[in-house]
Amino acid sequence: MQTMISNRLCLAPPLPHRRALSPRLCFSGGLRLHLATPSFVFFESRCVVKVEAVARASSRDCEMATDNGQDPRIAKISSSIRVIPDFPKPGIMFQDITTLLLDTEAFKDTINMFVERYEGKDISVVAGVEARGFIFGPPIALAIGAKFVPMRKPKKLPGKVISEEYSLEYGTDKIEMHVGAVEPGERAIIIDDLIATGGTLAAAIRLLERVGVKIVECACVIELPELKGKDKLGETPLFVLVSSA
Repeated sequence: MQTMISNRLCLAPPLPHRRALSPRLCFSGGLRLHLATPSFVFFESRCVVKVEAVARASSRDCEMATDNGQDPRIAKISSSIRVIPDFPKPGIMFQDITTLLLDTEAFKDTINMFVERYEGKDISVVAGVEARGFIFGPPIALAIGAKFVPMRKPKKLPGKVISEEYSLEYGTDKIEMHVGAVEPGERAIIIDDLIATGGTLAAAIRLLERVGVKIVECACVIELPELKGKDKLGETPLFVLVSSA
């Protein structure tokens, strides 16, 4: 068991026409949020949240980048993510990581922190989950001398694929990769921008393990621990740069 220390995930400087909104959580990409009831109902989605974080203990193998002391790069990474209110609809605070990509220092720091963790670890595969895993995965793979393997949504890859199904709010979806992209016995990390409910990462783990790949770790820029996504990862460790509470 490792102790996970959360960080303060800071808001970027105010944008023009920003107005304060009451919802505590900030979502993007299709999360259905039931605001009419005292408790929220969460489903698999792509989302980012900005709330004040506090120290918390983790019951799973999850490690924060700042477990061994505050890395000054964390503050710049977290502050580079801006908040856009009322997008994609009123009442939602959209957390925009494209501003991190526009900040060359913050983007470089993000990549470097992952590279520092994984270089020299005999990792031959960096598997990136569509779509934001495609942003962070390739530069990490190049820096540590590994190949990048895209894990895509159905009907996006042109060759023969192997697929893994996972549950959504209504029905299921799949994640796919090319047959032959990885070999049995290879060591891999799985990269995504964020872990929320964990369904997609769990499917990626199952898919790689089916062909005999050893998953060293899952790595994300942000974790939303209240959604308990890491609980779906089984014995696979999780490494995140910033965490909200």
